[in-house]
Amino acid sequence: MKKVNIGGVPEHFNLAWYLTLKNGEYKAEDINLRWHDYYGGTGDMCKGLRNGDIDIAVILTEGIIKDIIAGNPSKIVQTFVETPLIWGIHVAEHSKFKTTEDIRGTKAAISRYGSGSHLMAYINAKKNDWNLDQDLNFEVIKNLDGAVEGLTNGDADYFMWEKFTTKPLVDDGIFRRIGECPSPWPCFVIAVRDEFIENNEDHLKTILDIINQTTQEFKSIPSIDRTIANRYEQELEDVQEWLSLTEWSQELIDQKTLNNVQDQLFNLDIIPKKVGYSELIHKL
Repeated sequence: MKKVNIGGVPEHFNLAWYLTLKNGEYKAEDINLRWHDYYGGTGDMCKGLRNGDIDIAVILTEGIIKDIIAGNPSKIVQTFVETPLIWGIHVAEHSKFKTTEDIRGTKAAISRYGSGSHLMAYINAKKNDWNLDQDLNFEVIKNLDGAVEGLTNGDADYFMWEKFTTKPLVDDGIFRRIGECPSPWPCFVIAVRDEFIENNEDHLKTILDIINQTTQEFKSIPSIDRTIANRYEQELEDVQEWLSLTEWSQELIDQKTLNNVQDQLFNLDIIPKKVGYSELIHKL
């Protein structure tokens, strides 16, 4: 049986992986797929791909593009979630800040440099016409628990994370959401180490066939909204709203989309250069 390690954030976007694993669908194809939760998000997964801890990552589009350009020996093989990620902009409940303009020049909590929370702070700054050199400051907090501690203690002033994941913290009066910033591209892709692609393309195709079958049918799974609400401790109406806004993909990300991401990252000085489509993707 082929052992394959895959990583992703422990969020509702990845429930389809859990369901296929629970059903033993990979083992039926002689694949021992082992899921690893990455609470530190994209930056943590990029490190996992680089050092071989994982073979596959379900990862934020902008983060993996930045890291491949920086030398990560991996390729994007498919879009996973086609729709944008809606990033909530959060402050501590007791914070004096009321609007996005109020946090200009203050300190953003980020999980790590190169993470989605780091890169999207630039996108938000650009969107609001901030000075990227003067108005952005960062405090590394590692994960969501670190953000709760950092904002509550005043080590950082605001934190950007997926809106629905943080909604229970807003409901509980720990965070207050003062704005939103959707990613201007499909939010999640599937990236795979070059070495694994080279030696295991058939296994990879099988894994993608299984997960794609489930994501195609995901919204029609009976009571899927209740399953998500219970598993991720979210309100049913929030889950229903999230499902209405979210579309999965079974296709390879196209060149126009990748060029758009690179253009924006380059203009923000997040990447030092733009590269060709074939340097970022592998077509199975």
